[in-house]
Amino acid sequence: MADLAVQPKGGSGGIVITDDWPGYSLDLFSYPAHYSGDLDCVIIPHGVIMDRTERLARNIMDDLGDHDIVVLCVLKGGYQFCADLVDRIKALSRNSNRTIPMRVHFIRLKSYLNDQSTEDLNILGAEDLSFLAGKNVLIVEAIVDTGKTLKALLKHVEAFRPKMIKVAGLLVKRVPYNSTCLPDYVGFEIPDRFVVGYALDYNEYFRDLNHICVISESGKMKYKI
Repeated sequence: MADLAVQPKGGSGGIVITDDWPGYSLDLFSYPAHYSGDLDCVIIPHGVIMDRTERLARNIMDDLGDHDIVVLCVLKGGYQFCADLVDRIKALSRNSNRTIPMRVHFIRLKSYLNDQSTEDLNILGAEDLSFLAGKNVLIVEAIVDTGKTLKALLKHVEAFRPKMIKVAGLLVKRVPYNSTCLPDYVGFEIPDRFVVGYALDYNEYFRDLNHICVISESGKMKYKI
């Protein structure tokens, strides 16, 4: 059986952003003018994301260095985090006696309509993951909220009998019904607010925003389907 290396709730680490954190004023940052009025605040600036990603890459290198791994990037929201994380792991490999040979495979999950998670989870590109058998797998996900999606994905991947599974998640959202299924490597623990940017979307909008921001109510209405 695969080693489902997902830590219990409370043991995942990460930088904790408290519920009363008001975020940064949008006036302090550059962002696309077409999103004027659609955002409440910047909750994590792009530079902070980059610094935290570099640290996560180092933690992964410490744990998995010299092991061949298959990186399973969860699209669409995870593509930017995955690209930056892989780049930093590669940089560490170039300047270290330890290296991580990597292959990258992409799958797509969809479980949101507007700002609500639905019961329907669609996994695209994961129909046949037989090449994961006996491999060390690193799943890279942008955000984990209830944990139901991650739990379903882990169950699906486990069926292909990999040697080990680790999970890197940029964001873990504190929600009332969060499961015990949380990533091994966590960038930030955030309040239960709907965030966009850094490839996280609201109905396909805001992926072109560098910072992670809280969408405004008027922004939700503007792009609602």
